[in-house]
Amino acid sequence: MVASYSLPESRALLIHSDLVGYFAAALTTIAFIPQAVLTWKNKHAQGVSLGMYMIFTVGIALWLVYGMLIAVWPIIIANAITLMLAGFILTMKIIYK
Repeated sequence: MVASYSLPESRALLIHSDLVGYFAAALTTIAFIPQAVLTWKNKHAQGVSLGMYMIFTVGIALWLVYGMLIAVWPIIIANAITLMLAGFILTMKIIYK
């Protein structure tokens, strides 16, 4: 069965789905801040896997490109910020070997 929505109803669903996207993006992006602060404060990143963060950072960059290609702001904003935070942690991992 295919759902059929009137214009105002479908617009409300879009707004709600964007809010869910922004909220999810905010939480997953904010999650990197404690690790970034801890790495900066302690001047070491011993508990961070270099291989994992390299792969993860490339993955985030690809998510950012994907978000730009489909022009979805929650994906673009979250991944741009997450890429900066992950890039910072990755740089600290390399510097503080």
